[in-house]
Amino acid sequence: MKRIACALIGALLTSSVAAETVNVEYSRFYSHVKKLDNEDTQALQFAFGFLRVGEGRLCEINNAEIVTDKQTMPLEVSDEYRFTVPTEKALKLANAYISIDLTEAANVCDMSVQLETKSEYLTASYTKEELNFIYGQYEAFFNEMGSFLSFLMPTVKGLMLQFDDKNLDYITPEGLHINNGILHLEQSEINENKGLTLPKAPLRVTAMASS
Repeated sequence: MKRIACALIGALLTSSVAAETVNVEYSRFYSHVKKLDNEDTQALQFAFGFLRVGEGRLCEINNAEIVTDKQTMPLEVSDEYRFTVPTEKALKLANAYISIDLTEAANVCDMSVQLETKSEYLTASYTKEELNFIYGQYEAFFNEMGSFLSFLMPTVKGLMLQFDDKNLDYITPEGLHINNGILHLEQSEINENKGLTLPKAPLRVTAMASS
């Protein structure tokens, strides 16, 4: 994942350090999002943002859009200041770029890339089969990437569910603990339980990985 971030950060070097608008070639995003454009990883997406240097928070984004010679298409920016981009080869061929309007100077905001489940897979309850499906999607992605980067890629050992309430402490009916808004779900716990019942839908589901 670090290499993905580094490749995208390189696109920022042409921007003025004092500018608030960053323009990044769409092709740099496409080279990565196309890796998820198959059945084995259909539930996953890359969410992009900008990490505030030295503060561990995301820089605020006023607006993000895809720009071509013929049209401008808005991108939805989440409350956390992350956005996703479509997987469209036509945009690459059209030399499109992503224009991001930041509230802070570009030189204090580094690109951040996050692999997560798509919003349609976020729900307050999961069957065992649904959890195994999501787990399998992450496993497929890391296995595919590891086929040529095996010395760099981690392996999946479970799922991490994050909630918008960072103070949420809760014990599920299955006896699993949500602490400070995070539930760590080991693969063995997925297999041992019939499913998972939550107090609310999570903000995101990501992979728990080990090197």
